[in-house]
Amino acid sequence: MTSTNALTLSGALADRDAWSAGGVCSIERTLAVVGTRSAMLLLREAYYGARRFDDLAHRAGITEAAAATRLKQLVESGVMRLEPYREPGRRTRNEYVLTERGRELFPVIVALMQWGDAHLSDVPGGPIRLSHAGCGAEVGVALRCAAGHDVGLEETVASANSASAKS
Repeated sequence: MTSTNALTLSGALADRDAWSAGGVCSIERTLAVVGTRSAMLLLREAYYGARRFDDLAHRAGITEAAAATRLKQLVESGVMRLEPYREPGRRTRNEYVLTERGRELFPVIVALMQWGDAHLSDVPGGPIRLSHAGCGAEVGVALRCAAGHDVGLEETVASANSASAKS
């Protein structure tokens, strides 16, 4: 197989000029939810355990206005949910809690972290090491097929999903 530095388009996708991913692309739709720097930094802080608005905004290093806008979007998209809490003698407030959708974004954040560690970090391996609490081994993201093979870009084939081809 000749390396093309691209994945292989197959079936209905083979004629690249015959279709457009615009508007239906999962990447595009995901970026509409989490594609801003502030959204990604707020998610990072949520993964590190921050739940309260002030902590999230401060630790992400963004303005309260930007944090309020992004957190509202993350809640509306189902990535986070509001959970009420009340400290003694104070009014009820909300914390921001990751939903299952939000937890499912964790590998995306880890992949970005790995890329940054490999290509942008002054510290070999990056400034933070992620490890499995169960055994201590390093945690990382890898692209694998369902049969367990590591898969590279040139070994990947894209074809129209049969469910989307019917619509």
